[in-house]
Amino acid sequence: MKSRWTPYLLSLPSLALFSLMVLLPLVLTALLSFQVYDAERGAQGGFTLAAYAHVLGDSYYYEIFFRTGWIAALTTLICVLVGAPEAYILSRMASPWRSIFLLVILAPLLVSVVVRAFGWSLLLGPNGIVNQVFEWLGIGRVRMLYTPTAVVVALVHVMLPFMVIPVWTSLQKLDPMVENAALSLNASQFTVMRRIVLPQITPGVLSGSLIVFGLSASALAIPGLLGGRRLKMVATVIYDEYLHELNWPLGAAVALALLLINLAVMLSYNAVLEGAYKKRMG
Repeated sequence: MKSRWTPYLLSLPSLALFSLMVLLPLVLTALLSFQVYDAERGAQGGFTLAAYAHVLGDSYYYEIFFRTGWIAALTTLICVLVGAPEAYILSRMASPWRSIFLLVILAPLLVSVVVRAFGWSLLLGPNGIVNQVFEWLGIGRVRMLYTPTAVVVALVHVMLPFMVIPVWTSLQKLDPMVENAALSLNASQFTVMRRIVLPQITPGVLSGSLIVFGLSASALAIPGLLGGRRLKMVATVIYDEYLHELNWPLGAAVALALLLINLAVMLSYNAVLEGAYKKRMG
């Protein structure tokens, strides 16, 4: 006879792996953020809130967090506006075109993010293809490399598959005959999209946007290579504190602050959209 403890016993291996790979590093990072930092000897034992006081008392970090937030939000918005229609078109394609375009969408995931960042630096550089096209059109060269524009463009390229796949998965549950039935009853295409397709893709948009925002806010390679030394984001600040300044407690404090802000934004966003979705669906 199955014991009531059987599900818990079966989940122990996954819980142990989760604790080892996720919870333990978070606990160690939290403990590190409270240690004392000495410029000559590095992180020392003890307990202090100096790292958090430094972050909260310096407007420089407020600017970094604000820049990271709006770049991640803009990347998420563009991915929604581009990825949702792209997923809808993909779901209406027939074989073999669906497989071909799905491979094209997933292709960026097959290449290292560092390679993609270097590729965009070549395209958006002063002598890159984009500026050469602008010169041919008579616009002249435009400074894009080491600007927020370059970071957003590259992030959209990297994060778009994480938006397309959840929306496309949600659309697999929608029978195309439902749309045809609505059209046969004189519903406009806009009404079909608003009352049939949009409610169906809302869970996919919600999950995709949460993934894109979280990954964009914590991205390191793209802001580091395309943003340069002046256009700092939170992940590059953490990298500098750990490896350049060797101020591990401050780096840990910034990392935990990013984690808490990400959690607050994502939980609030999830609550608002999920509440609206449930209200709409009754």
